[in-house]
Amino acid sequence: MAGGLGTRLRPLTYAIPKPLLPIGDRPILEILLRQLQRAGLTEAVLSTGYKAELIKSYFGDGSRLGVCLSYVVEEEPLGTAGALRLVRDRLTEPFLMINGDILTRLDFGAFYRAHVAGGALLTAAAARYETRIPYGVIQGDGTTIEEVLEKPVEVRPILAGIYAVSPAALDHLPEGARVDMPDLIRAVRAAGGDVRRYDMDEFWLDVGAVSDLETAVQAVASWSDV
Repeated sequence: MAGGLGTRLRPLTYAIPKPLLPIGDRPILEILLRQLQRAGLTEAVLSTGYKAELIKSYFGDGSRLGVCLSYVVEEEPLGTAGALRLVRDRLTEPFLMINGDILTRLDFGAFYRAHVAGGALLTAAAARYETRIPYGVIQGDGTTIEEVLEKPVEVRPILAGIYAVSPAALDHLPEGARVDMPDLIRAVRAAGGDVRRYDMDEFWLDVGAVSDLETAVQAVASWSDV
């Protein structure tokens, strides 16, 4: 998925689309594609929109990366799952669907194999998101204070933008121009389909804001295989 406007990364994305923003000496999306290629990927479809011509010009047919690349263009934003309609006829076996602005150390091969072995219609990678509450949190019932937790950290599982999807899940794509992955997940569940989560402890970063870029550069500098 490489068609977003990257509004939170402006003014950088006025000139180039978010998937081409350099992390060190390579764009985010190139780092991701190289990781996938090492995990066994041979073919990928890039769903583009904003400045699609720059993405296609940079990656071409993918031969430089050892991957066969093709492209679809969202004439208007279709959401994080809506672009599946553009390639539905080509998706005849379980596939990975990944946001093009993700940096992670997830073992994509293990994730894919877990999905296939589990037999679910859809498996979502779940990252750990920590939120520090900057106050003393009261524990107790009614008017009683039993304990006060000083500035506790809450940890929640969140969608990591990495999915393994079986073709049968696409039978449940909701109608409408825009469809996001939570919409598809709800539709599969409503039809009685199995949706699973895959907890990941590996490094994960959604490069969504300018403040994330320094973190991304520092992380990738320590990776010897990119």
